[in-house]
Amino acid sequence: MSIENLFAPLSLGALELPNRIVMPPLTRMRAGAGGVPTPLSAKYYAQRATAGLIITEATAISLQAHGYPNMPGIYSREQIAGWSEVTRAVHENGGRIALQIVHSGRASHSSYNADGSLPVGPSAIAPSTGQAFTPTFTLVDFETPRPLEIAELSAIVEDFLQAAQKAIEAGFDAVELHAANGYLLDEFLQDGSNQRTDRYGGSIAGRSLLLIETVAAVSNAIGAERVGVRLSPHGNFNDMHDSDPQALFGHVIEQLNGFHLAYLHLIEPRSSSIGAGEGLSVDSANNAALFGRAYRGPVISAGGYDAWSGSAALANGHADAIGFGRMFIANPDLVQRIKVLAPLNDYDRNTFYGGAERGYTDYPRIETV
Repeated sequence: MSIENLFAPLSLGALELPNRIVMPPLTRMRAGAGGVPTPLSAKYYAQRATAGLIITEATAISLQAHGYPNMPGIYSREQIAGWSEVTRAVHENGGRIALQIVHSGRASHSSYNADGSLPVGPSAIAPSTGQAFTPTFTLVDFETPRPLEIAELSAIVEDFLQAAQKAIEAGFDAVELHAANGYLLDEFLQDGSNQRTDRYGGSIAGRSLLLIETVAAVSNAIGAERVGVRLSPHGNFNDMHDSDPQALFGHVIEQLNGFHLAYLHLIEPRSSSIGAGEGLSVDSANNAALFGRAYRGPVISAGGYDAWSGSAALANGHADAIGFGRMFIANPDLVQRIKVLAPLNDYDRNTFYGGAERGYTDYPRIETV
């Protein structure tokens, strides 16, 4: 079976990709003090610049939006300066890079707030599975979030808008809105976490409103051709669930069609707990097959792919580009390795989160092509 279609060029809105191999967002917990990216992060991303597109780790839109240790941000001048060095390094190595922006919502913890205030969410419902990381890398039980008041939601949208503008100022080619994996925008979408009775709850249209308002604001600010959205239908990370995910995400995708975004990014639920485990579920929903053709624009699919299954997803029209997450952690030259069918480095899960060079910038490249 040929995998040559992975190396076909692709237009994603304002971006021209030389191949369809995407580095998706990968949490690494290595930002410096104040959520500022470090020179080591610039090296890490630049090493992987042969990807058709790099999408960064989730980056907080505000101090309130933080949700795990050493998480980068995009709301201070120092953070913008740090990210500018990252984008410069990637561009100097011929790459393209998008910033994923997020509010962690109920998946955060009071220890991130200077006043010790509770994390926020759509409703006072804590995740019943999993745990939160404190800034000291301690796992603790999730807290019951404080429900956001309607009057606060316009400020959340504004924070996303400002973060997107700062990303462009820092040299990013695009911005991805993180509406997946149980963070704030996803929490508003799904009725397992959103039981509001105002206009931001109840019906599918109501629960989708915050995301759609955010997409509209960010698109107007930086251009829809530089905006992507990530969704995780049928995903259960951070205790997410919905009574009718097919109807919910079908509606969301139809609404997104009206914006002519750069891309839609779908996570496959077969990859256990967003990569926290090794197994792949054989009976999970196939989001690329269910929703890929419903979106009238480019689709990136990520989660549990190898080169051959990714190539097949392109061939059957379920996706236009494929994200290879953990493979990119251990293989900075993944594009070249796939092209010449070279063996892949094994990743070290013990070095995924936190630390310095080890398991971050020290994975070897192949010596010859």
